[in-house]
Amino acid sequence: MTDQTDQREAELLAAMSVDDEEALKTEYKAVAGSPLKQGLQIADEKAVIEALRSVYDPEIPVNVYDMGLIYHIDIEKNGNIFIEMTLTAPGCPVAGILPQQVADAVSVVQGAGMVEVKVVWEPQWTIDRMTEEGRAMLDLF
Repeated sequence: MTDQTDQREAELLAAMSVDDEEALKTEYKAVAGSPLKQGLQIADEKAVIEALRSVYDPEIPVNVYDMGLIYHIDIEKNGNIFIEMTLTAPGCPVAGILPQQVADAVSVVQGAGMVEVKVVWEPQWTIDRMTEEGRAMLDLF
């Protein structure tokens, strides 16, 4: 890593490190969509990931998937989709709206039923969770 890349990474981490115990106690959950009609083909994970890539934290020019904020995607046989995600910091100013944006984006995927998004804090997010694409978007190589 170059000195410039190291400095950029340090600045990014500093901007995201907000210690807010109250925020850790707040449960952020969002729901969207409607039950999938029986017999319809359920959404595949690739389509869900593409939908996730359309959602951005307004403070960071990287989508939630490539940022590494999506921890778990569970697509059930009835088309319902459960997503666990995190935020870069407990005091993130978009904590109340970002999960709903994720749920809304995934709910329009063909074959998606009910979509539930839950924010989790463990494991804590780090830059290591970012995809190579996300790192490239922030010049973190």
